[in-house]
Amino acid sequence: MHIHDLITDSASLANLCTRLAQQPFITVDTEFMRENTFYPELCLIQIADTNEAAAIDPMAPGLDMTPLLDLLVNNEDVLKVFHAGGQDLEIVYNLTGKTPHPLFDTQVAAMALGQGEQIGYSNLVETYLGITVDKGARFTDWSRRPLDKRQIDYAIADVTHLSEIFPKMLARLKKTGRGAWLDEEMERIADPENYRNDPEQAWQRIRISSRKAEVLGRLKALAAWREKEAQQKNLPRGRIVKDETIADLAGNPPRKQADLTRVRGLSASWGGNDIGGRLMAALEAATPMSSDELPSRDDRKLPLGKEGALVADLLKLLLKIRARDINVAARLLARSDDLEALAAGQREGLSILNGWRFEQFGRDALALVEGQLGFTVRNGKLKMTRTEEPTP
Repeated sequence: MHIHDLITDSASLANLCTRLAQQPFITVDTEFMRENTFYPELCLIQIADTNEAAAIDPMAPGLDMTPLLDLLVNNEDVLKVFHAGGQDLEIVYNLTGKTPHPLFDTQVAAMALGQGEQIGYSNLVETYLGITVDKGARFTDWSRRPLDKRQIDYAIADVTHLSEIFPKMLARLKKTGRGAWLDEEMERIADPENYRNDPEQAWQRIRISSRKAEVLGRLKALAAWREKEAQQKNLPRGRIVKDETIADLAGNPPRKQADLTRVRGLSASWGGNDIGGRLMAALEAATPMSSDELPSRDDRKLPLGKEGALVADLLKLLLKIRARDINVAARLLARSDDLEALAAGQREGLSILNGWRFEQFGRDALALVEGQLGFTVRNGKLKMTRTEEPTP
């Protein structure tokens, strides 16, 4: 495989992308910093096919990234392969408003092949290639220039290894017939809505015990205000105000700005400065949350009771057995909240009652809940057994 020198000029990048656009798949990775910013700071992009690989410096003066971004988000003929690519996709979305598509995530695929819930990249490389990854440069400050050869080699290895692993993984998926299982997961990962920062929805990330419309209205207003402040200043949300302080202010709103001096988690200067004034303005403009936006009580958990909780535990046991029997990560088959919802009587909107998940697990889960399936021990091994035939 030909490894290019670090690409820092537009002509070299455009030529590379022209060649890569003719390939059936490319592997992609990024290096970024986000400890001190709201938006991740893109510092390096690595990309490869089976013939060549390169690291691209997005911080290089005058570099036109358009050919690369077009390849990632507008070329439907080239499959983009990532490993645990959520943060990489977020970066591309921030740059383009789109996500790479079509895509393949090797961490998710490993779940379908029974290789663990969230296999790390190093373990994936060792499993498929028998290579121990050099981790010496993983704590690099990727924003500092110049990058030395060891740093660049470390970064490029991520995509060169992945370009060898992907065909092997694809062959295994074809043998098992599980490739179709991943289509839904890959589309879910690629959904741009996963990466959109909507200030009006920011309140949903903050834990608060109250379900009063007035409190939640203030929470929504404060969370939206903080999101906008963080975006404008490009600072982490917690550097503006921490979640627990937002929740406290929503539940116990100050009457005047001077009262902010007594709020735990805020600087005393907020009692008279501009940012404190903007916080108070957000509070004063808050209105009770509308009934259609109010979160429902946790319907999946409240009706369970002791008996329902036992049913949920049985479903989790069934999940472990089924995942073991078909050698797939349990997390790919079902999540705990779906099992609890099923135990509570919910039948609509559950992924385990649709598609391949229903065939592989949901049908038996439903039978267990409805008393048509039980457990038995045979030769020291826990098995599922039918107690009665399902109703047609």
